[in-house]
Amino acid sequence: MGKTKNPDLLTIGRSGVDIYPLDIGVGLEEVTSFGKFLGGSPMNVAVAAARLGHECAILTGVGDDPFGRYVRAEMRRLGVDDRHVVVDPRLNTPVTFCEIFPPDDFPLYFYRQPSAPDLQITPEDVPVDAVAGCAILWLSVTGLSAEPSRSAHHAALDARGGAGTTILDLDYRPMFWADEDEARTEVARVLGTATIAIGNAEECRIAVGETDPDRAADALLDRGVEVAVVKQGPLGTLAKTRDERIVVPVTPVDVCNGLGAGDAFGGAFCHGLLEEWDLGRTLQFASTAGAIVATRLECSTAMPTQDEVLALITATAQSAPVIERRRR
Repeated sequence: MGKTKNPDLLTIGRSGVDIYPLDIGVGLEEVTSFGKFLGGSPMNVAVAAARLGHECAILTGVGDDPFGRYVRAEMRRLGVDDRHVVVDPRLNTPVTFCEIFPPDDFPLYFYRQPSAPDLQITPEDVPVDAVAGCAILWLSVTGLSAEPSRSAHHAALDARGGAGTTILDLDYRPMFWADEDEARTEVARVLGTATIAIGNAEECRIAVGETDPDRAADALLDRGVEVAVVKQGPLGTLAKTRDERIVVPVTPVDVCNGLGAGDAFGGAFCHGLLEEWDLGRTLQFASTAGAIVATRLECSTAMPTQDEVLALITATAQSAPVIERRRR
C-alpha cells in the first residue's frame, strides 16, 4: 500500500492470536496439539477483504512481545497494512482458545486480563486522514466496552463526519461488559452514526430489544441505519432497507468450525459494497464466503478467494436471494 493512499477498508478493534485445537470433538483438557493463527474479529474482517483484492488496514493494539511481533508479521503477510498498530509495552498480546464440537458448539476462552492492548487505543491513536478517507469504516461493538477504546471509537466517528460507509458489527460478547444495560446504552450512542448494522438475533436483542428478525431490522432502520442485516443461523440471512426485504438461504456445508464464518461474511460484504454490487448479490456472496470458512479449522488464513465463493454459488443454486420490494 502506498504511503499516502487511504485504505478501501479500515477496521478498528480486536487483534491477537487464536490457539485452536487440532483435536476435534474433545475438551481442552484432552487436547494434545494446537495450531497458532492470526485472530480477532476486526482483524479477520480486514484479512477477508484483503484476500478479495482490497487495500485494508486496522487500528488495533498488540503487546511488545513475541505474539505481538507475530500478529504484525502475519497480518502483513496476509495483505493488511500494520502502520496503525499500536505497540503497548505494558500488556501482553491476547490469546484466544476454543473448543471445537461440530456442527454448532464452539466455546471460546479469552485471555485478555487485566486488559488487552486493543482496548487501550486512545483518541490520539486514531489516524484521522485514513478514517475520514477510507471507503468503508468497520467498527465492532466490543471496542465500546472499555476506556480508552470507547473514546477512540467516538473520535473515529467524529473524524468520519458521516462520510463514506460506516458499518457497525453488533458483535456482543457478554464477558467484555458489566451487564447488558451498559452494552445497550453504548450501542444506542453510536447506532445513528452507522450506515449499516450487522448482527445475529442475540446481538439485535442487546442493541434494540428485538429478537424477531423483521422487527429487529425495522428497529435498526428506525435508529438511523440505511441497511440492517440480521443473521438467522440455519434460516439464512435477512437484510432490510427502507425499500427492500431480502432473504438469502443458508448454504449447506459440512461444518468444521463456525467461529470464522461471521468475519468472512463481513469481509465479503465489504467486497460487494466496494464492487458496487446490489444488496442481494452482496448478501449471497457474503453468506457463501461464511459457509466456506465454516468448513475450515482456522479463521484468518481460511478466508476464501472470489473464485472459490463464485464456484460454490454456482454449485448451490438454492442460495439465491429472495428479494421483495416493500413499502414502509
